[in-house]
Amino acid sequence: MFEIAEYIGIIAFATSGFFVAVRSKLDFLGILISVFLTALGGGIIRDIVVDKTPYTFTHNIPAVIIIIVMVLLILFKFHKKDTIENRPLFILSDSIGLISFSITGALIAIEQALNLTGVLVLSFVTAVGGGIIRDVIINEIPFVFKTGFYGTISLLVGASLYLLNLLEVMHFYSIAIIFVLGVLLRIVAYYKKWSIPLI
Repeated sequence: MFEIAEYIGIIAFATSGFFVAVRSKLDFLGILISVFLTALGGGIIRDIVVDKTPYTFTHNIPAVIIIIVMVLLILFKFHKKDTIENRPLFILSDSIGLISFSITGALIAIEQALNLTGVLVLSFVTAVGGGIIRDVIINEIPFVFKTGFYGTISLLVGASLYLLNLLEVMHFYSIAIIFVLGVLLRIVAYYKKWSIPLI
């Protein structure tokens, strides 16, 4: 279950990282770094926190996925499109990545027997850590700090999985339901422009 969510998240966030890099007019190396950080940065931080060798450093599949995604996006000329971040493909891929990585972060935390705080932190960091690093490098205010409900959804997913584990009802189907509901919530929040009130 962990690997399924991890690979889905890598594909989705590699896609959104590509779109952000294209919008910022980065060269090929810049695009590669943006894709790498967005897709793998949060997972690397997560694994370091729990004192594990980062998953992407011991498995070749993540790197292969990133290369395939980049080749496909370039072949289909997505880099030629304008205002791509507002297109359904970007919103969908970003939503899937957010929920998938929130799930993998929470699962690792639960596997390590962490408390609720630990589950929330790892869920959040896995989901948005790579994007934050990417945005800082390209000199932008991190997206998660401008769209309050984005990070909140990650925390809700982490809390939901923690509760499922406490109730001993965490299995493939319950996690799949959390995944679907999380993606739908993110999409609805985006189009309804939901956000946390500014102070």
